Amino acid sequence: MRTFFLILLTCGALAACSPTFNWRDYASPDAPYHALFPDKPASYTRAVNLNGLSVDMTMTAAEVEGTVFAVGSAQAPDAARAQAALDAMKTALVRNIGASVTREQRTPGRALDIEATGSRNGQPVQLTGHFEARDKRIYQVIVMGPPGAAGPEQIEQFLGGFKLQ
Repeated sequence: MRTFFLILLTCGALAACSPTFNWRDYASPDAPYHALFPDKPASYTRAVNLNGLSVDMTMTAAEVEGTVFAVGSAQAPDAARAQAALDAMKTALVRNIGASVTREQRTPGRALDIEATGSRNGQPVQLTGHFEARDKRIYQVIVMGPPGAAGPEQIEQFLGGFKLQ
């Protein structure tokens, strides 16, 4: 009986030490990027319309405690259309959660960063997003979930862990 309690106590201690965020490096097999995900990601591809530009977008995402950490990638026919698609990606995402953009910062000719608040299924949602175009490729890197569920450290680690090759 004593052995059983020691095993139970050890299992409890190990479970308590299990990290909520289990960071791991991910190298995309179909786009030239690496990302640092807080859990094992899953990927799927589907056709999306970005303001008249139809592309196949691959989304790779992991969810931790109701917060989604995702990287979307697609290829446009040319660099000009890839750059134009950034605003379309932002608009579609913000509209999807009925959000208001609270911060927006642009790097001319390359990237767009936003923070927004909205709701999904009647629950408040916080969105932090990075949208970037490199040549013909477009990328969407987002953290979306309940306000405060992912702290600034986790958001920064995910966004900072996204690297183009």
